[in-house]
Amino acid sequence: MPEPKPVRVAAVQMEPRLGDLDANLKAILGRFREATAAGARLVVFPECALTGYAFESKDEAMTCSETVPGPSTKEVAAACAEAGAFAVYGLLERDGDVFYNCAALVGPEGLIAAYRKVHLPFMGADRFAEPGGRPFAVHEAAGLRVGMHICYDGTFPEVGRVLTLLGAEVLVLPTNWPSQATTTAEHVPAARAIENVVYVMAVDRVGVERGCLFAGRSSIAGPGGEILAQAGPDAEEILYADVDPALARRKRIVRVPGKQEVDRIADRRPSFYGPIVAPGGKD
Repeated sequence: MPEPKPVRVAAVQMEPRLGDLDANLKAILGRFREATAAGARLVVFPECALTGYAFESKDEAMTCSETVPGPSTKEVAAACAEAGAFAVYGLLERDGDVFYNCAALVGPEGLIAAYRKVHLPFMGADRFAEPGGRPFAVHEAAGLRVGMHICYDGTFPEVGRVLTLLGAEVLVLPTNWPSQATTTAEHVPAARAIENVVYVMAVDRVGVERGCLFAGRSSIAGPGGEILAQAGPDAEEILYADVDPALARRKRIVRVPGKQEVDRIADRRPSFYGPIVAPGGKD
């Protein structure tokens, strides 16, 4: 069976406008077209790229939420069909009288999946959102096996490991890291990549929203923890990298044959990990 070919991906670091869905969607579509014109087949945008994040009440956030599928997924799907590519972008998903912090994966045929953020910090829109209750899942996009999670989720190593065990080759992490989380932006993507032998796309925003300065520093990490591309703290920019699925599938790392070999998946000892899932946290 032939090995899969490398796929060009893009991470779009941008500055959404709080509550201006029309302007943000226009920016998403414009940068998507720019990235796909440069060869990207999977383009990832920040958390809440469509809506902004620093809402002060549930009512305010609800006015900027929409159903999934809905108006923006329809527009993004049309752009995906035109380019023959896929997109992941953040928004607030309305479901009845509640909303979720959501990442939508969209392709040429329309909505593929909507991930609802599981771990919610007490900040921004997450103060008023419902926590996601769907199981973690992996989806096919552009010839890649993609696992989605959002911002704070990335600081829980269990999430990346579960997605890896489900077959993910690329972990996409749309974020809204504030400036106080600079060390998270600098270290977590590489850590999740090396411990799972996968690619990690951590895509942050820039700018200031209601006094909150965001960290930027989006990055794409390779399966060895190497940083393939990294953005600065201030400017909007697009990062590119070529993802080789074969490298993410090859979990056994052979440094010196017969003498130095590691496999962070096969060498696990789950019987020792009981405290991780012991009662005590939020269900």
